[in-house]
Amino acid sequence: MSSNPKIEDALREAIISQPDVILNDKDLMNALVAANERSMGANIVDLRGIAMERMETRLDRLEDTHRSVIAAAYENLAGTNQIHRAILRLLDPAAFEGFLENLSGEVAEILRVDAVLLVLETAQDDMDLVLKSLGEVVAATEPGFVEDYVTQGRPGGSRQVTLRQVQNASAEIYGEKSDWIRSEACLRLDFGNGRLPGMLVLGAEDPHMFGPQQGTDLLVFFTGVFERVMRRWLS
Repeated sequence: MSSNPKIEDALREAIISQPDVILNDKDLMNALVAANERSMGANIVDLRGIAMERMETRLDRLEDTHRSVIAAAYENLAGTNQIHRAILRLLDPAAFEGFLENLSGEVAEILRVDAVLLVLETAQDDMDLVLKSLGEVVAATEPGFVEDYVTQGRPGGSRQVTLRQVQNASAEIYGEKSDWIRSEACLRLDFGNGRLPGMLVLGAEDPHMFGPQQGTDLLVFFTGVFERVMRRWLS
């Protein structure tokens, strides 16, 4: 009599009738491969088993990559929808005052930021009083302020969109909110020939909301639309 236990007839018939069930079960296949290696003894190298282990490792890596790609795609789609909604709200108002109100209200909520400021460079001394009458969302600064603020004294010029974390947020930009702003997006605005530049600053309490490692494609698009809307108001 054989010392090896025999498999039950019902289980044997079930396996024969549906072999794919075993082949698709990762844990069961690993157990069968391990049993096969034990039966061959310690002095025999099972090249097929080694190949299977390597293929299994590669498959796991591919699955992880696949999940990461899908997650990034969903995140990008959500970000695109978010920017589109914000742009539609920018285009709604029929008056500049309503535009600024939307900017600090619904647009800020859609973009999930805690502070918004539109900075306009001007050489007119009395322009600051005029802009203050429009609300706290807009401020006048002297020429050159935008470049200095974005670059923070570093050479090389500034990009259209700068994302960064901040430790000591500017009180000139955020006012009382400067104590708890931890990241910001600086969007440089070009209003056309003969006009000084501007900047839209988005501040967030979340230090991970904006960072230099993040992509800027969507915010570059948002900046382009914002520039064109502002040119219409300025004209």
